[in-house]
Amino acid sequence: MSVSGEQNNPYTQPQSQPNPYGQVPAQQNPYAQQPPPQGPGGYAYPTAGTPGAPGTPGAPIGVPGAPGVDTGRGASGWLWAIGGAVAASAMWASVMFATGAFSSEPSPDLAGYSYTSDLCAATSLKPFKDAHYRPKQNTGTASKDPNPAHSGAQEKSLDSMWCNVTMEQENAGSSDYSSTWLYSTATLHKKSDPALEFADTYRAYEKQDVAAGYQVEPVTGIGDEAYLVTRKDSGTSGSSYAILGVRDGWMTYQSTWSSYASTSGSAKQPSSGEVATMLKSSATETLKQLRGSGAR
Repeated sequence: MSVSGEQNNPYTQPQSQPNPYGQVPAQQNPYAQQPPPQGPGGYAYPTAGTPGAPGTPGAPIGVPGAPGVDTGRGASGWLWAIGGAVAASAMWASVMFATGAFSSEPSPDLAGYSYTSDLCAATSLKPFKDAHYRPKQNTGTASKDPNPAHSGAQEKSLDSMWCNVTMEQENAGSSDYSSTWLYSTATLHKKSDPALEFADTYRAYEKQDVAAGYQVEPVTGIGDEAYLVTRKDSGTSGSSYAILGVRDGWMTYQSTWSSYASTSGSAKQPSSGEVATMLKSSATETLKQLRGSGAR
């Protein structure tokens, strides 16, 4: 059965009424979720304003490309800067280690001196020969003992050289009893600077509690520093004793004169001044021989 006229459909939407205030533009929801940009590997970058995003409190610090880390210019810039500084520091450290700049071992100043296994060959005996002393000729069972006698050793920390000469006076009578030695040492210090203790080594003689006592005086014109040690009774009791110590860079040299003669003998002992002159002249020439072409 048909019904004339249109029937109202209860489910139809009523037509919107015109807005008397005109068309209102659609408002954007500031809290609406926007699709985050995609990073390498499909990881999403948090955007500004999102909790945990760079520039907001609590933002994580991590590796570029990892989830939740901004790999934009601001973040990657300082990360690359730190990485570059670390790489440069590592390279600089490698160079310094390779060149020994970080080594705790000092560089020895040997002042042109070099090791010799025969210090006697470099020792000048001319000043003593001019004073009528000569190497003693060994006889009897001692004839097999070399005179002068030398030895030496090279170690990691230092090189040591020795020379021992037994001497006698040319004008001594057959009944005279005398005994004279010239003992020299040279040391190349390769690990420590001897300058720190050198002077005190010789000044300490003045503090020795002995009857005669010692006198210590500096000597100029030989090496960087030198000291002469003489026994105060030298030349007055038929005996003489003197030490000359020289330091030149990290090389130390010492020459010791020790002589005794009977007071009833005809041979006269040299004075302390004469012994000092002989030691200085011998040391000057000997050190020239040790330095050779490497002298500074």
